Amino acid sequence: MFRSKLMIWCSAIVLLGSVLTSVAAGTAHAGIATGSKFLGNIIASSVPSNFATYWNQVTPENGTKWGTVEGTRNSMNWTQADTAYNYARSNGFPFKFHTLVWGSQEPGWISGLSSADQKAEVTQWIQAAGQRYGNAAFVDVVNEPLHAKPSYRNAIGGDGSTGWDWVIWSFQQARQAFPNSKLLINEYGIISDPNAAANYVQIINLLKSRGLIDGIGIQCHQFNMDTVSVSTMRSVLSTLAATGLPIYVSELDMTGDDSTQLARYQEKFPVLWENSAVKGVTLWGYIEGQTWKSGTHLITSSGAERPALKWLKQYLGGSGGG
Repeated sequence: MFRSKLMIWCSAIVLLGSVLTSVAAGTAHAGIATGSKFLGNIIASSVPSNFATYWNQVTPENGTKWGTVEGTRNSMNWTQADTAYNYARSNGFPFKFHTLVWGSQEPGWISGLSSADQKAEVTQWIQAAGQRYGNAAFVDVVNEPLHAKPSYRNAIGGDGSTGWDWVIWSFQQARQAFPNSKLLINEYGIISDPNAAANYVQIINLLKSRGLIDGIGIQCHQFNMDTVSVSTMRSVLSTLAATGLPIYVSELDMTGDDSTQLARYQEKFPVLWENSAVKGVTLWGYIEGQTWKSGTHLITSSGAERPALKWLKQYLGGSGGG
């Protein structure tokens, strides 16, 4: 009798232990996406309390942009960047540094310097970022090369013999500064435009032939995603995948009232998520009043989940593609 009770008691302890282990394992896989693909989001100046309920990858919204960090020359403010980075590290989420070289949101003082000083400053910037965030999983090295060339591009190679020498130089510097990170390029207007995708691939292949690039970023903002056809999306993804490099959807959002936004997510999100070349998706904000474009939010200011988010949870909970 005593032996029987003892066995029951021991079995209960083992069962409880397995439950606790499962719970602990679940916390390691925060967010609504499971499997090998991440579903991330942005962090601005503070971390939303419900971030890990939905997302498992972190990109700073503005905190790692050069103009934010070094608005005043030789005075670097890493506060926002540290907030996002430390949160990602403490939760085991992949962190992406966004971005090193970009014509928008560059420091206002850089354009007025001599060519030699411009090159010295951007070199210093890349090295400083690498020293501080060397454990970043990803780095957006050059952002929007087709649309937003930096004012200092001639100081770092200009067009040169390849047409994109300044991009190649940037990736060479980033490879030295971030030897343990995957180096990405990032651009908008790609998912909706096969011609733009072909131009993008020309830059990508220059980098690939030099062993400088590890993945392709496509932004997928609402101004492209709201109206793009599924057939165009598949065509573009095929063009990018033909490079042999993984694709990362870097800045996804879609607008609309509840029913319209839901329909857009239902139609288009699976095209991205289920493509074998796409290894991760990052949304660009999710809380009403805290997104860069109105109508793109997935949670209202009162904390209610919109239908698109409810569907996304259901889809990722029962779908493949992970």
